Amino acid sequence: MPDSEFESDTEEVQGSATEKIEEMVLSFLTQLSLASEDSGEEDNEPSSSGIKRKFDPKKKISIELADRTKSSVMRSIAFPRKSSTGSARPLAQLFRLLDLSHEAISRGIPITKRDAYYNDVPLFKNQRVVDKLVDDLAATFEMERADLCIRATSKGLVAGAHLLMSLHSGEEVQCKDSEGTIIPSGEDIASFSISEDIFWVLLVEKDAVFQTLCYYKLSNFPSLPGPGIVITGKGYPDVATRHLVKTLSDNLPRHVPIVALVDGDPYGIDIMSVYKYGSQSLSHENDKLAAKRVKWLGLWATELESLGISEEKLIPMTKEDDKKALSMLRRESTHLPVRWREELSHMLENHRKAEIEILSNAKALGDLLSSSVEIEAQPNLTPLSPDGGIYSQSNASRSSNTTLHSTSGQTPDTPPTSSHSNRHSEAPQTTWPPLIRYLVHKLSKCVQVAQDREKETYG
Repeated sequence: MPDSEFESDTEEVQGSATEKIEEMVLSFLTQLSLASEDSGEEDNEPSSSGIKRKFDPKKKISIELADRTKSSVMRSIAFPRKSSTGSARPLAQLFRLLDLSHEAISRGIPITKRDAYYNDVPLFKNQRVVDKLVDDLAATFEMERADLCIRATSKGLVAGAHLLMSLHSGEEVQCKDSEGTIIPSGEDIASFSISEDIFWVLLVEKDAVFQTLCYYKLSNFPSLPGPGIVITGKGYPDVATRHLVKTLSDNLPRHVPIVALVDGDPYGIDIMSVYKYGSQSLSHENDKLAAKRVKWLGLWATELESLGISEEKLIPMTKEDDKKALSMLRRESTHLPVRWREELSHMLENHRKAEIEILSNAKALGDLLSSSVEIEAQPNLTPLSPDGGIYSQSNASRSSNTTLHSTSGQTPDTPPTSSHSNRHSEAPQTTWPPLIRYLVHKLSKCVQVAQDREKETYG
């Protein structure tokens, strides 16, 4: 999208946000006026018109906000109400945030949720209050948080020298193999460009694991089928990280697997679920952020025995783990694949979980490269049509209105031929740490499965 069109679209949406903020404020003032009545009591201060007024506590003031935990349900912030922390505080917090948003839109300078909190720490008390109100307002106005000119501080990282991000400001962000690059907010990105065919995309739960993979330059590791992209949300991913994964999911050809490496515990599976299906707290944005192509690469609790990891090395499940697992098992089948259910049930039955770091205890990883460990195959996806080497995004949000460009000349539906194969001998497998050996094996299998499916479909 040309910058002039982007700016015009942004101004239109933010103009709508300004109107909705002002409508909410006007609703409050109207209710406040109706809840007041003429009074002759001497202790009341006269208004500017000379008429003494008092508030009728029987007439409540109420502001309706979307309840993001339930579809088509609203919740109320009312005054007066019984409260040990002050009856008017929730309304004061709401309107302080509306004021900050209105000011940010007027100035055209976005603020972060952290900035908003530090603008009035005594009022907000803690960061969670601001986070919840921002998401509630976005859902109420049926907008994205960016439309309110309030965004989360970016925390996600991406590695892969073949990925270039072009920003609306004109700046270009070139990613690297050896270190992570902060993922910019989706509304700042004009396009993603790929300088060579990408063979795989790996989502990593933990920052510490991500840093290890950067040290070994996994995104351009010689013994993998080809170059890839490594992404971490440092735990539960932020919107910017999910936007990048969604864009790649929508635009990369289907022979490129997008897989996740998470802890073999309920929280690891839940983090992966946020990438694939979206989060409950941002359910109104899930269609724009959920990347349905994400598959589970590992770590599976059921594969540990085949890796020579004994049960005594596993970590006991906590009450919180049990509660999370049971909660996930109650989800609809469309949001919890059969394999995920089996793994969660296995954890509950054995009361054990595994973190990625346990691979350092894997005694059978030396044989893994020549074994046939099951790989979760890619689904049959609707093919993307070749369009001259440009992969245009189809179902992305307005703020994620980016395009993914390929400069390799490879058409989207043609599995590329690896240029890495002649470099396999450069890194002896016996010198690789267990994590790298594990990933080389499983990523290679995933790429092979995806390309075989492509060939079966197109002959």
